[in-house]
Amino acid sequence: MSADDCKRTPRVRIEPLGVTFEAPPELTLLEAARRAGIRLPRMCRNGTCRTCICRAVSGEVRFTIEWPGLSREEKAEGYVLTCVAIAQTDLVLDVPDATLSS
Repeated sequence: MSADDCKRTPRVRIEPLGVTFEAPPELTLLEAARRAGIRLPRMCRNGTCRTCICRAVSGEVRFTIEWPGLSREEKAEGYVLTCVAIAQTDLVLDVPDATLSS
């Protein structure tokens, strides 16, 4: 991996919507998607209600809180909460209820 690859902002593709956006390291996936005009399911924005749960088909995230509302098994299966997840690499997220903002 080159130094340029390390500095590049991760890109996130939302499926099945088929749209891609950049996810800067200072923004959660939920906030980065909102800024890109993409609506993801949301409610509490603090990792407890699970409204924003989706599955990362590929890529890695880190969480802004120590223990988001996911079981160990869900984490192992790639589930993330977009309100408290930050992209560490390029990602593909399966979010059937995602829409474009009008």
